[in-house]
Amino acid sequence: MNPEQLRFAKTHEWVSVDGDVATVGISDFAVKLLTDIVFLALPAIGKKFSPGQSMGEIESVKAVSDVYAPVSGEILEVNEKLPDNLGLLNDSPFEKAWVAKIRMSNPEQLNQLMSYSDYQKHCENDGH
Repeated sequence: MNPEQLRFAKTHEWVSVDGDVATVGISDFAVKLLTDIVFLALPAIGKKFSPGQSMGEIESVKAVSDVYAPVSGEILEVNEKLPDNLGLLNDSPFEKAWVAKIRMSNPEQLNQLMSYSDYQKHCENDGH
């Protein structure tokens, strides 16, 4: 998956859209910041989230961070292989390391997310 075709949240989640389904993952930038990821808690299938609401946690040897929902909707599917294969976050952050698929309740919220180039500028300006 080409990152330039994705949308990004300020909280470092990426979104790929297919119809009304958003596939959500964690950006390679965030993975590199966290380093040495040791745990990932996935959201429950069927649970509903609003943008900015925590839908899981990612833990590294340095810190515990929330994984936020970038759009509102219901969790349709989670990547059950990911918690046992955390190396995918480094090896394939935009393809194999997706976290969850959300049936969006308001696709217009995608307009609030950043393009890849805007996301890169955000990361540079955010002091990371």
